[in-house]
Amino acid sequence: MPRVPRELNRRVNEQLSNRRSGVVMLMILLSAMTYFDRTIITIAGPGIIKEFSISETGMGTVYSAYLLTYALLMVPGGWLADLFGPRLVLMFMALGSALFTGLTALGGRPVLGAYIGVIPSFLAIRLALGACAAPEYPSSGRMNANWMPPSKRARVWGWIASGAGIGGAVSPLLFTWMSGRYGWRGAFWISAVASAMLGLVWYWYARDYPDERPQAAYRQKTRAAWKELLTNRDLMLLTAGYFTVAYFEYIFFYWLYYYFGEIRHMGMEQSAVYTTLMWLTWFVMTPVGGWVSDHAAARFGRTLGRRLVPILGLTLSAILLYIGTNLTDTVSVVTLLCLSLGFAASSDGPYWAAAIDAGGEQSGLSGAILNTGGNLGGLFAPVLTPFIASKVGWSWGLYAGSLIVMIGVATWFFIGTSEHVRAEAPEHVQH
Repeated sequence: MPRVPRELNRRVNEQLSNRRSGVVMLMILLSAMTYFDRTIITIAGPGIIKEFSISETGMGTVYSAYLLTYALLMVPGGWLADLFGPRLVLMFMALGSALFTGLTALGGRPVLGAYIGVIPSFLAIRLALGACAAPEYPSSGRMNANWMPPSKRARVWGWIASGAGIGGAVSPLLFTWMSGRYGWRGAFWISAVASAMLGLVWYWYARDYPDERPQAAYRQKTRAAWKELLTNRDLMLLTAGYFTVAYFEYIFFYWLYYYFGEIRHMGMEQSAVYTTLMWLTWFVMTPVGGWVSDHAAARFGRTLGRRLVPILGLTLSAILLYIGTNLTDTVSVVTLLCLSLGFAASSDGPYWAAAIDAGGEQSGLSGAILNTGGNLGGLFAPVLTPFIASKVGWSWGLYAGSLIVMIGVATWFFIGTSEHVRAEAPEHVQH
């Protein structure tokens, strides 16, 4: 007789594990699609600069417009995920992103740019796109907290963050191919359709909790614990550190393709390949960093374990960027710059796992606060990098990133384990 309950328990646990894997896979795909939609403007960028005679700094402003609303609306997006549930919020995120990705095709002349100007038309579309995409990672952080125990959150976040690597790796080659076949405007519309379809699949498959608890569970918690979160020492230090990491990473996201092609004169096709390698390095290193962080936390304790990967990884990133910028051999330059981004990316899982712990029952909001800090750093990088380069050269534009990210390393020496740790999500269902 006891065999029946045990067999039933085994099947339920197996179904739960499969469901978790499916939810994580869809969050990875949403992350990939969001980054694809976010970064393809940089692939179209050199052509847009030439077509509409836009300056590098002007195009950098267009890039940063996305980050302005993305950063400003990050916290409201996390609050909405805590209030209404990440499943619903992520669906609207995907559909809104799809809409304004498609509308990017109307930027410039002869459409919107003919009425409000070329740069203002692209700015308006990018501002709206950033607003729609803002809830993506806070909502994914809330899903991670709802579905995963603390012992697995860094590695799961590493996989979610690796989706950005997939999107970034695919975008140079795929968008270049689509643009060659359908024009850059047609390529934006194709991307929009794919994003909308993924959002609908997400809503059909995902649930807010493994046990599918009712939506009322969210509405009972409408009062955000702002004071508790904003005075949480660990969360504020994590946010400050994430600012520096994002500044560093966004130099790669928005200017490395241009740096390879226009400054290093490697050729645009080769630059697309090298930029793809950069994103593939991100794809590999984010889950590796999360996995190492989870194991280090289990072995050495959460305080020391969470520190190891960011301190070592970010220090190596700063050093490798400096060395790579001073080399002349193409293979060596590309290899070191890819590894530089990869080691920075390895810190993503520890940052988000620590922020989820600090947020307790409001992990969507704590993740939003963390990511707001990160994207404020990202907001400055696309504009400051070419500005510094115009004054003292592109090498110093990149060196600035190394100097700033070392400040982020320093913050980890003051980050301890937060007392506000969310209860573990059930790993097994008991009957």
